[in-house]
Amino acid sequence: MKLAVALGCVAALLTGCTAGAGRTEVRDEAVSHYNQTARLAGRTFSSQKTALPTASGPERQRVTQMQQALLGAIDDVKRSTGGIAASLRQFSTGRGGLGNRANGAFNRSIGYGTQQLQWIHGALGAAATLAGAASEAEDLDMELGILRMGGPRLQAAMSGAALLAAWVDFLNLAEVMLRQCPLYSAERLVADVNRVQKRLEPSMRALASLDPGHVEAAAAAMPELMCQLTREFQSIRDAARVATERGGQIMAAAQAMEMLTLVSGLKMSLSRLPPAAPALLGVGLVMGSNGVMMGSQLIVTTEWVERMRRLVQAGILSVTAVSAAVRIQAGQVMMAQTRQDLPQGVRDALGDGPEVRAMHETGKAGAGMPERPRHHVLPAEFREWFEKRGFTGPMSIDQFCVELEMAHHQAIHGGGNWRLGRTWPKEWNQMIMSVLRDAETAAGRRLTRDQILKIVARYMRNYDIPMSFTSGRTR
Repeated sequence: MKLAVALGCVAALLTGCTAGAGRTEVRDEAVSHYNQTARLAGRTFSSQKTALPTASGPERQRVTQMQQALLGAIDDVKRSTGGIAASLRQFSTGRGGLGNRANGAFNRSIGYGTQQLQWIHGALGAAATLAGAASEAEDLDMELGILRMGGPRLQAAMSGAALLAAWVDFLNLAEVMLRQCPLYSAERLVADVNRVQKRLEPSMRALASLDPGHVEAAAAAMPELMCQLTREFQSIRDAARVATERGGQIMAAAQAMEMLTLVSGLKMSLSRLPPAAPALLGVGLVMGSNGVMMGSQLIVTTEWVERMRRLVQAGILSVTAVSAAVRIQAGQVMMAQTRQDLPQGVRDALGDGPEVRAMHETGKAGAGMPERPRHHVLPAEFREWFEKRGFTGPMSIDQFCVELEMAHHQAIHGGGNWRLGRTWPKEWNQMIMSVLRDAETAAGRRLTRDQILKIVARYMRNYDIPMSFTSGRTR
């Protein structure tokens, strides 16, 4: 899934993805070395074929299924957030609702939930926009690349919705306690809710940033965080019981505990602590005909597993995030097992495997090595040109960046000196803009966004640039 640092200036100056000041004088030896590099790069890239891959029936069907899986997952999260939004409105506007109790002390807590809902809806909208744009791409590899761009947004929204549902559980808990447990002071309850919010905020910020690395880390930490929240929920509930019993209201305490148990049980966002934990510790997850099972309990359906499998195999979602979601659904015992992988059968069903793990590389070029430079496939200095042709919002040119090895990045820019590189006709930025402008001249009109992407995809293959896009605005 919330998380961002600016793109490294040094790499930009070396590679030419962004403009910057260079040396004003270059020695003859440097010129000679550059010419040799450019000639070598020219021979390498010109030897590549420019033909687009043919879209065979099975390949087209596979990509279509991935798109449908992405849209289905988006709809799942939308349904979840719809219930959350209704609860937040009820807190604010309902007669006797939480917002109208304790002199409005909980209005900030309700507002916090509303703020999180806004970025989650924005992430889902962007993911849906990308799915629609992908369906219009004529190149299959480009279509899959655009679908993958929606992955971090979907992953962030899924994790954010789970945390927000837990937050609504705590607000429900506070509302019931104010009504059923008058001996538990409102001041103490406000402090409890604020403490829970502080526990949530780091993960929410990481997810809201939509940075792929931060979203992945936050999603991986979700089971442990949800376990902590579940224990926090029980701690507040038990404190209310003790306060009520000390006031001599034994029957009232029993009734209040029954109400407080239902608060979380009905929402299913926080799992109730098992009444006999030792008896459950030996129960593991298995893949059955109906879905993932724990004992006789259905954790997630076969349909959900199949959807996640397609998204994982496409590189849209990570195995880590999907595994975390399964552990959260499995409840308290599985959430506590943060250091333990899911059983092999479940991992296989979710699409895990060597070929999938190979797609999710670390962000470092190696231990102790600097991060690889990010290359703007659509040159950043021509941002306005691309914006006029539809590259805005989720489809802005900053979303079409790829991580390359330093040597590869320098090669496509004509060497390590960006000023000299611009004099090489096959330098990426100069070449791609020349091709696009020539295409517009031949067409007698502006190219559409899809036509531009089709041309760019062809030349990305020429230059051996992978269609695995990442955001280049933040770092």
